[in-house]
Amino acid sequence: MSDYTKALCGDWLNGKTVIVTGASGGMGAGIAATLIKKHNCRVVGVARNEAKMLKFIEELGPMYKDQFSYKLFDVSSREAWESFASELEEEGIVPSVLVNNAGILPKFKRFDRYSYEEIEKAMNINFYSCVYGVKTFLPVLLTQDDPGIINVDSSAALMTLAGTSMYSSSKAALKGFTEALRVEFKGKCYVGLVCPGFTKTDIFRDQSNAGGKGQKVMDMISTDCDLMVKMIMFGIEHKRPMMVHGLDAHAMSIFNRLLPVAGSELFSAIMKMADIDLFSEVFDD
Repeated sequence: MSDYTKALCGDWLNGKTVIVTGASGGMGAGIAATLIKKHNCRVVGVARNEAKMLKFIEELGPMYKDQFSYKLFDVSSREAWESFASELEEEGIVPSVLVNNAGILPKFKRFDRYSYEEIEKAMNINFYSCVYGVKTFLPVLLTQDDPGIINVDSSAALMTLAGTSMYSSSKAALKGFTEALRVEFKGKCYVGLVCPGFTKTDIFRDQSNAGGKGQKVMDMISTDCDLMVKMIMFGIEHKRPMMVHGLDAHAMSIFNRLLPVAGSELFSAIMKMADIDLFSEVFDD
């Protein structure tokens, strides 16, 4: 069977060992579960919250729990990645695929209102964690048959909105990094970039009061998490190099291409007109 046919059938993932960061919930948990149940993969999940990891294992059920293991560490730490790689080597676990999914959405703010700690945290988790993961595991991945690297980015990499200076910067950096990897390792490793729009996960937990107007607006425009996972996995199964998912993501992509300056200004003006708590630190003087 040719590599192209394998990709079309989704067989290229079958039985592989996959590292998934941010695997304790949301899209990461959905991706991990699909890899295990549909593709018979062994998944090593990475996160910081053990309680959520244990809940995920319980939800997997006894039939699949032996195909999942996890490590708890801070993905923004280069030393933690190196220790993680050493632990896997000692345990005889050799990954073939790396899915960088972990990320944070800083509170919507005007740039001058961010602290240095918030700036560094956004860049370290959203961008440098992926760089560290790839740098650490790329030599191992390249020894495997049909390896893959998938970086879950954001529609914020396609068009910048007011109040997202650090989030958009970190995601734009990840987009550039991934696109360079794709060219540099063409024919040696599948490299996929995923740019999902707003998705119903707990990434908005720090954005506004639960049940507030801002939360309701985000729920209205966000894609269901299970649906987003299905679209992402379809793209990975077919080795799509670039995946843009969600109506808002497609709109941002189109507007940025057609109106690279006015498009961002238009979306930001709509955000201001919405007059919701979510953007209070963006437009209030």
